[in-house]
Amino acid sequence: MKNILVLVGSNRKDSINRKFAQALEKLAEGRLEFEYFDLATLPMYNDDEALDYPASARHLKDRVAAADGVLFVTPEHNRSIPAVLKNAIDWGSRPWGENSWTGKPTAIVGASPGAMGAIAAQIHLRSIMVSLGAFLMTSPEVYLQMKPGLFDENNDIPNEDTRAFLTGFVDSLAAWVGVAQERAAA
Repeated sequence: MKNILVLVGSNRKDSINRKFAQALEKLAEGRLEFEYFDLATLPMYNDDEALDYPASARHLKDRVAAADGVLFVTPEHNRSIPAVLKNAIDWGSRPWGENSWTGKPTAIVGASPGAMGAIAAQIHLRSIMVSLGAFLMTSPEVYLQMKPGLFDENNDIPNEDTRAFLTGFVDSLAAWVGVAQERAAA
């Protein structure tokens, strides 16, 4: 089974993106194992600490290295990604020459109450991750507008069409990580 590190770009207790990630995890059961990293444990990135890494930042880098792939689940804050997510990306890219994102299979999804479903945040995140050399899955794109009933109280997806679409995303993620593993072995 492939191990997917999940970075939810919200530290809110009742985060809709955490619920979204948990719904995807249920769809991935038996194929992908999701491991969540708590971004709130990271101090704000400071170049002064880049050579003497805080333990939580080292733990993030270790988790990225151990994962078969990384799934970013991002809300949208002011047309971009939340600071907590950018902070984690910055810690993962340092110190110079030890960029954890290079070649790492990654995918991006997000949900928002807004009609555009976190599309602006995802565009920014795609740009960041490509510039850091991540092996970024570009399709299918998943921009969910969070509406009542999208997930139930157990984070299941009651709508059959939405469930089928998101199952297709999970299938693509599993295949993407497999392609990356084949590339690395070649």
